[in-house]
Amino acid sequence: MKVIVRGKNIEATPALVDYATKKLSKLEKHFDRAADAQVVLSVIREDHIVEVTFNLDGLILRGEESTGDMYASIDMVADKLEKQIGKYKTRMNKSMRQQGLRTISEKHAAKEAEERASEEPTVVKTKRFTLKPMTVEEAIMQMDLLGHDFFVYSDADSDSVNVLYRRKDGNYGLIEPE
Repeated sequence: MKVIVRGKNIEATPALVDYATKKLSKLEKHFDRAADAQVVLSVIREDHIVEVTFNLDGLILRGEESTGDMYASIDMVADKLEKQIGKYKTRMNKSMRQQGLRTISEKHAAKEAEERASEEPTVVKTKRFTLKPMTVEEAIMQMDLLGHDFFVYSDADSDSVNVLYRRKDGNYGLIEPE
């Protein structure tokens, strides 16, 4: 497993890199193929935040934890990811056997300074990604794995771009073009 650790507002010391690599390498037993992990360690005020993104041939797993101690945050995010992997392992294996999945992972945007009321909102970030055809069930799984409230995908049956979103009542909504 390839683990890339970088620091944001903190130096990624060799001890932190070794600890994160050791903790995340234990998750490798759940994967049939090589996985790449990107770890971002950051400190905002007294919060020590760890963000981990696994890339498994286009399937993205994400986890984020924040505590007062960086080592505790690493432990918590590793536990969180292990539970997430266990929960979705059967579904992921079935989906990956049927068809490869590709999506993007939305990284948390840095907090911007408050805009003055007189300024017009502007586009501050643009993302481009390749849409891989998938079923509604696969899109729901991918959206849940990413922890997002919406997901844009190409429908495997109609070959149209659809938007899946999480409703306030906990169910899902689907927007299909005519």
